[in-house]
Amino acid sequence: MKILSRPMISFLTAFLCLSCISILSGCGSSVASTPTPVPATVVLVHGAWADGSSWSGVIPLLQAKGLKVVAVQQPRSSVADDVATVTRAIDAQSGKVILVGHSFGGVVITQAGNDPKVAALVYVSAFAPNDGQSVNDITAPFPAPSWQSEEIQDSAGYISLSPAAISGAFAPDVSSSEQALLAVVQAPLAGSCFADKIATAAWKTKPSWWIYGDQDQIIPAALQQAVSKAINATTTVIPGAGHVTLIAHPDAVAAVILDAATKTGNL
Repeated sequence: MKILSRPMISFLTAFLCLSCISILSGCGSSVASTPTPVPATVVLVHGAWADGSSWSGVIPLLQAKGLKVVAVQQPRSSVADDVATVTRAIDAQSGKVILVGHSFGGVVITQAGNDPKVAALVYVSAFAPNDGQSVNDITAPFPAPSWQSEEIQDSAGYISLSPAAISGAFAPDVSSSEQALLAVVQAPLAGSCFADKIATAAWKTKPSWWIYGDQDQIIPAALQQAVSKAINATTTVIPGAGHVTLIAHPDAVAAVILDAATKTGNL
């Protein structure tokens, strides 16, 4: 057996020490340079006479792109109660939030969107009040639509729509079977909600996107066109579409939400 000389032993010892230091150093830098990414969450807020299931066509399209999705279930008792529900959903997320509201849900996200986690607002056939405004304030300049005569109010002041209003105004561009289903599963909204005012409009400080149908009979298309322009929203118009764009045109709605996530660096 060959015996190593003292200089050779010293050399090998130094070499092994340096190798170990290099390996350990490399391991540390590898861990530090690859933090676990936190995906953005899309929080979906339904409107009046609907619930979270109204987003059923949109949700899988967003999930397929790697986004986490939460569809809230609103109490519909007041704007303040709805905002509190959405705020809890936002607080439960670990990363940034893309906040999306349909119809009356636009009122809710306009207030709840002031949360610092919210990176963008997406209005889907919706209302977007200014500071101190209610839905009644926004719609006052427009003639009362014919479907309002089809509202049904219960003993507690909660409003539903008749089947005729659902098929003729609320969801005219979906199948008759889907219209019948929407009429059965609709969730009444407290009539007082239409008079509830928001305090501070989040669209003043958050980038906004808007999508609506030019045949919307619930929220006049002319109103949505004017408001989306006033808040400097990136706007998409669907020719021939009615109020429930999220049901009738889920691909188009998902595309706008994905654009908001991409443009704000959350996809």
